[in-house]
Amino acid sequence: MESATVTAATAGSWKLGDLEVNRLGYGTMRLTGNGMGGNSGGAPIDRGVAVGILRGAVERGVNHIDTASFYFSPLRSANELINRALAPYPDDLVIVTKVGPGRDPSGEWLGMAGPGQLRGQVEENLRQLGRDHLDVVNLRLNGVVSLAEHFGALAELREAGLVRHLGLSCVNAVQLAEAQAIAPVVCVQNPYGLEQRTADTNGVMESCRRQGIAFVPFFSLSGLRREAPADDDHTEELRAVARAHGATPAQIRLAWTLHRGPNVLAIPGTSDPGHLAENIAAGALRLSREDMDRLEPVPAPAPVPGSVPAP
Repeated sequence: MESATVTAATAGSWKLGDLEVNRLGYGTMRLTGNGMGGNSGGAPIDRGVAVGILRGAVERGVNHIDTASFYFSPLRSANELINRALAPYPDDLVIVTKVGPGRDPSGEWLGMAGPGQLRGQVEENLRQLGRDHLDVVNLRLNGVVSLAEHFGALAELREAGLVRHLGLSCVNAVQLAEAQAIAPVVCVQNPYGLEQRTADTNGVMESCRRQGIAFVPFFSLSGLRREAPADDDHTEELRAVARAHGATPAQIRLAWTLHRGPNVLAIPGTSDPGHLAENIAAGALRLSREDMDRLEPVPAPAPVPGSVPAP
């Protein structure tokens, strides 16, 4: 399909609080290597290419960029690449970062930060990005059952003006409700895709839809796996739908994600400029009810509010 004339605005928009973003954004994790912060051993791409991808994304209408201070490898930091590529930042650009898990300078994971350590993580993001406040900060849970103290600490930073809006990552409907009782939640970022449908069964997708909260899947191109398995139940149907639209299977996955609801956003990451253009072009795809049914061979179970998501 033609990708040169399609922009991220083609996918429509949604608001993160009072910040309007195009529903098709960009995730920066893969700029540092092929894994969470480059931990899987993949080599980071050339710095100039990374800067070019970020600038190209914004030129194509992306105004929602996802990042984290713990997205780094020995040679690359996602936040610093964003700063170099895009500062001074466009007025409509929304940068969403996350706090909670921590890593030491060597890259070793330190586990979940305590409530009192979250300010330091927020300030680290501010330094790296060169900002005086953060647009949106997601609290990413990592084995924390009750989030009251952690989210309360972020709410205090919001009141102090360091953070404009708050979100959550890796939560269920009960945890979302717990956070909402403390401060407004503008987005929830959970794993979600054709093969990873926990958000449909733990109630969080429905809760977000009902409350007008943005639901932002990560790993939407292949569930929790980098590559979809060859014998995946969706593969043949996925390829058939892709052929019918003159698109790639990856583009159909992104289109399927965006078709899950007007409040559902997508933040596909890539280290390939060509794939960036393809991802943005996916926002122009319009899947029919028949297409959606073909991609849904097994009905999703009814939501069960309060169930705990997989780690």
